[in-house]
Amino acid sequence: MKKIILSAAFLAFAGLTTVEASEIKVPVTISTQQDSVTKTPVEAKDLPDAVKTTLSSDTFKEWIPTAAFLVTKADKSEYYQVDVKKQEETASLKIGKDGVVIE
Repeated sequence: MKKIILSAAFLAFAGLTTVEASEIKVPVTISTQQDSVTKTPVEAKDLPDAVKTTLSSDTFKEWIPTAAFLVTKADKSEYYQVDVKKQEETASLKIGKDGVVIE
């Protein structure tokens, strides 16, 4: 009997207490960063002479260009990304306008 009275008192106390929920008034901001790199397709014949010279050098003469892009970064720096293929191997080269390979 003591347990029944104690549990009834507990339930009555729990029923009298209320929880007040309120909305969050602090605005939540979600920010996203976009990749500000743009890639413009370039024909192999339209590449600068310095880039063509680099591609025809002894190091890369066995590699055949399959696609080329002018990549412009957010800081306005530019380089050429040339996708090349040698038999079953593929690679992507980053070459500056002056013909220097960027690592």
